[in-house]
Order: sequence, then C-alpha cells, then structure tokens
Amino acid sequence: MPATMRAVQVARAGGSFELVQRPVPEPGPGWVRVRVKACGICHSDSITKEGHFPNIQYPRVPGHEVVGVIDGVGKDVPPRWKAGQRVGVGWHAWHCGVCDPCRRGDFFACAEGPKVTGISFDGGYADYTVVPYQGLALLPEGLGDADAAPLMCAGLTTYNALRNSGARAGDLVAVLGIGGLGHLGVQYAAKMGFRTVAVARGKDKEALARELGAVEYVDSQASDPAAELTRLGGAKVVLATVTHGPAMSATIGGLAPHGKLLVLGAAGAMEASPLLLLMGRRSIEGWYSGTSIDSQETLAYSAAAGVRSMNEPYPLERTAEGYERMMSGKARFRVVLTTGS
Repeated sequence: MPATMRAVQVARAGGSFELVQRPVPEPGPGWVRVRVKACGICHSDSITKEGHFPNIQYPRVPGHEVVGVIDGVGKDVPPRWKAGQRVGVGWHAWHCGVCDPCRRGDFFACAEGPKVTGISFDGGYADYTVVPYQGLALLPEGLGDADAAPLMCAGLTTYNALRNSGARAGDLVAVLGIGGLGHLGVQYAAKMGFRTVAVARGKDKEALARELGAVEYVDSQASDPAAELTRLGGAKVVLATVTHGPAMSATIGGLAPHGKLLVLGAAGAMEASPLLLLMGRRSIEGWYSGTSIDSQETLAYSAAAGVRSMNEPYPLERTAEGYERMMSGKARFRVVLTTGS
C-alpha cells in the first residue's frame, strides 16, 4: 500500500478545490479504511465547500456518495466487516439510535453527535477514506462502482421516500422533474408498481420519461400539471425532485384526497392553498436521505430491479470541473468521480 494518496480538499469555507498529497489514513477503533473506487458529486457537497454547516473543521475532503473496497479494519469493528468487501458509504454515517432525536429521525440533533460523511470527517474525493463501520453498506453483485455511487444519496433519497410514502401498487404517483434525482425516481416508482407519471418542462423529455417507465407524461410548459393529474384521477403522491418552489406549488391541486407532496429538493419559497390542503386532507412533507440500513436496502433493490443511474464520469484530477458542471445544472443527470484504483 502506498504511503501517500491523492485527495481533493477545501482549505476553508468558500475556498477552491485543491488536489493535494496526504498520508494514507489509518483506521482507529470502530473505523475502517476504504480504498475509494468512485464518489458521486452531489449538490449537497456545497455544504462543505461553502461552509453551510456549523463547526466544519478545515481542510476538509467532501463527498458522501462513496463506493470502494475495505482495505483496513480498526479495533472493535464487528467481524462481519472484512478487508476485500465492496462497500458504499452515504450521508448519515453514524447516529446513536437511542436518544429521542435519533428515534424521531432528527439525526443532526443526536445527543452523541452525528458523524456526517464529507462534513464531520473526510469524504470520498480521495483515493482512501476512513469511516465508522456503522456507516457501511455492502454492495450486491451486478452493480458497478460508478453505477452504485449516486445510489448512496440520490438513489437512497428517492427510493426511501417512495417506499415510505404510503402509496401502494396501482396508485397514481407523479415524479416532478427527471434530472439527477427524478430519473431515478421514475425508475423506482415504475418498478414498485405505481402508475407512474413524469412531470417536466418541455416535450423533448417525454421519450426518456417513458423509457424510464412512466406511463404518462405531463409537459408543464404546455399544460397545467394540477389539471392533468386531476384528469388522470389525482396523485396519491407527488415526488418533487426539482429545486423550484413554484413548480412544486403547481402540482398541489393535482393531489388526490389524502394525497401527499413529498419534497426532496431544497428550493426557494413555495405557496400552498390552505383550502386545498383542508378540503382533501392533503399534506406536504419533506424527506431526508436515510441510514446505512436504508442504503443497503436501496442497493439491493436497485440491483434486483435493474434501476440504474445515468452518469457523467470525471477523473479525480478534474473534480473542480465536475463539481461546476453539477452545480451549474449543465449535467443532465449525475456526475461521478473515479479514482482509477
């Protein structure tokens, strides 16, 4: 094993990406070392780069869609985790699971203090990283490294939201947006047996939406999404993957009674008619990503059902370029860093 490795770090909040050489880290008690094969670039990595979270210790290596191979195991790690295993590491690498905030899903308020990949400790923009064993998820056969990386956040978030949405097979489920999260959301919704409707801007996206599994397509530029969803019988769930508040608001009227707008993308202000919510007992709910167990189940389902992320690969040396492509919206779906190791 080499003594040093490449890492792409941010030296301070708002700083530029820096490709540096660092010593290969040793795993402490309860931690494992992962030789990184691929790491997705996510919009949430801006939290680390721009310092949008308190008490980040810089320099910090971002990246929370990590896929690689265990090659070092610290003390007190359960024997089920061994060198040579292919694993993924997502956003929530550890929480205590005992205190009240953890039980209600408010992991950032965990009494033991959350360990968040790429924020609390260095993430996957590097050849190696060390992570708490509680954050590991085993990769199933049939998923390549670059294919699996975006599933550790984008896939996990969409899959986990849908399976906890209350919708059942045969229900009408609309996916708003077919970009980085939405193209996965359409696949998951269709594979789960929902009557899947894709809602996006422009007629040009219809062919792809149907290829991904949508049985209906709504061009929000040409028609009123709420009216179209109502015509189709009303949506049990609208999975909102866009980052545009007014686009989310435009779908609320298309919810069926007891229907739910699930918000996955951080957006600007949105409006909702209290009358629409009251009369049909409709609701708006946010959804975070999930834990390592959720990650493992997302990976297993994706492999079994044939859900795949559509990616643009970049080598580690071009991290800044890949990040800018993702953040500018020029990337059609997901951007993934590959280490070549």
